[in-house]
Amino acid sequence: MSASTTATLRHDWSVAEVRALFVQPFNDLLFQAQTVHRAHFNANRVQVSTLLSIKTGACPEDCKYCPQSGHYNTGLEKEKLMEVQKVLEEAARAKAIGSTRFCMGAAWKHPSAKDMPYVLKMVEGVKAMGLETCMTLGRLDQDQTEALAKAGLDYYNHNLDTSPEFYGSIITTRTYSERLQTLAYVRESGMKICSGGILGMGESLDDRANLLIQLANLPEHPESVPINMLVKVAGTPLENAEDIDPFDFIRMLAVARILMPQSHVRLSAGREAMNEQMQALAFFAGANSIFYGDKLLTTANPQADKDMQLFARLGIQPEAREEHSDEVHQAAIEQALVEQKSSEQFYNAAV
Repeated sequence: MSASTTATLRHDWSVAEVRALFVQPFNDLLFQAQTVHRAHFNANRVQVSTLLSIKTGACPEDCKYCPQSGHYNTGLEKEKLMEVQKVLEEAARAKAIGSTRFCMGAAWKHPSAKDMPYVLKMVEGVKAMGLETCMTLGRLDQDQTEALAKAGLDYYNHNLDTSPEFYGSIITTRTYSERLQTLAYVRESGMKICSGGILGMGESLDDRANLLIQLANLPEHPESVPINMLVKVAGTPLENAEDIDPFDFIRMLAVARILMPQSHVRLSAGREAMNEQMQALAFFAGANSIFYGDKLLTTANPQADKDMQLFARLGIQPEAREEHSDEVHQAAIEQALVEQKSSEQFYNAAV
């Protein structure tokens, strides 16, 4: 299968086709992924987002990978929903270090009626700063989805996590069809979809293929596809899971790029355990989005200045928001850094 045949959008991938992509020689796969990537994106631009946990712990779901699940004793302290002003302060810090999207996550099965007004104020406030907005709040009903869209939410994250076949081995408190229904509500509302999965939970190659097929065969591809490497947390059922082979992880990124040519493929959780060479290979495989900052919800993430130093060595620059020119975006970053930086702890993302 040539790269040119995969540069067009398809929604009819079969397991046999996707498996064939996974098992081809590594160099051939990366060449194909890079060719597709360059047909749709600037290969030396990466979108940067910051993720904040706005409500931590005591989640009623039993996801076996998650330290926030109330079913497991991981030593994580429970926290109430953050105050709106504190969330906005964190968003300002994210903008100052060069993030263009601010993502807010709450450990809920679904948002409650009493919390929704505060959530909507967060969206409105972050949007007013000129940042793209993203939230992950669990399952949504149609009214909640429409309210978030009206408030200005740009993206909604709702990961499928794994294949339909393997899903029941990881989660029993929410069905796969419920996840797909939330994605359908998000799409109908006009918001963009952020949805991906996790590698390293004991899944098979076919499970990885079937996860990507679920996403690629949606009527419209998700605009953002986060690919996570399991972060093993003591106290969760997967704390002793076998490490994933780094080349297998890179293959997942490359196949995601080929199947969803116009989507941002996000190198997400697990970057703390990746060396610079593995991250560079991930970008070559077609990953063009990262979470940026010190922490992803409750797990560590490479610090922003370290990320920007790697970008500089690779000749990569942060991607600007679509509605602004690169010059305007970089000028905004420079100004924010001048106003908010009180020490040399941040590397200038605009340089």
